[in-house]
Amino acid sequence: MGGSLIQGLLKQNYPSSHLRVADPNQAVLSPYRYQGVQCDSDPATLCQGSDAIILAVKPQIMPQVLASLKGAVQPQQLLISVAAGITIDYLQQQTNTDQAVVRSMPNTPALIGAGITGLCASSQVSETQKTLTEQILGAVGATLWLQDEALMNAVTAVSGSGPAYFFLLVEALSAAGVNQGLPAEQAAQLALHTGVGALRMALETGDDPAELRRCVTSPGGTTAAALNVLETGGLRELMQQAVQAATQRGIELAEQAAASQQDQE
Repeated sequence: MGGSLIQGLLKQNYPSSHLRVADPNQAVLSPYRYQGVQCDSDPATLCQGSDAIILAVKPQIMPQVLASLKGAVQPQQLLISVAAGITIDYLQQQTNTDQAVVRSMPNTPALIGAGITGLCASSQVSETQKTLTEQILGAVGATLWLQDEALMNAVTAVSGSGPAYFFLLVEALSAAGVNQGLPAEQAAQLALHTGVGALRMALETGDDPAELRRCVTSPGGTTAAALNVLETGGLRELMQQAVQAATQRGIELAEQAAASQQDQE
């Protein structure tokens, strides 16, 4: 995700000289050096003078990364975390109690600049820092601010895990087409392009998806027959259960991460 953010910013003509990347693996840093980005294996060195520090690391190595930054992060600097399950409170405990922290949850379409990121800020984050956050995360897609950090688990369930739900739907729709006699490749193309077109239509028109669905559905027609099967089969209830399960699992993972962090302290 860190690499996606860098590439997104560079595509928006953000000066490469204003970007810094830290990673212990020199092979990871090599492409960024070629693009004019300042690189170092020591994150504490690169923190000096930075407006924002982005922690684009896996949750399980966050304690190790924060330990390496001990004393290097200043209260006036903005800390942005993209690690799932790592709370604002924990980040402040490991840096400064009055640290300006933004917790974020991007999703995988960010890899192609089409993501959406849920954001939640600590009380110390200024409007200028919020604007900077939007500039950074906005380089890979849309951004959405939440007031309640507890809702980040729901964000994970809806948009973080959400791409997999759509992939499954495309798989199922494609397989259904094959079952009706379509060649597999053609069924896959029909399912994929239909999904892209439908979602673009919803985004670009701004119309309520329910209204768009009604416009496609002629009484007594083919679409009505298909939707009747999906509705009576409990599609809405299944989606409610799926998102609830993902939300609960996010809560459990956050609790496990917190317990693990306490054990390491």
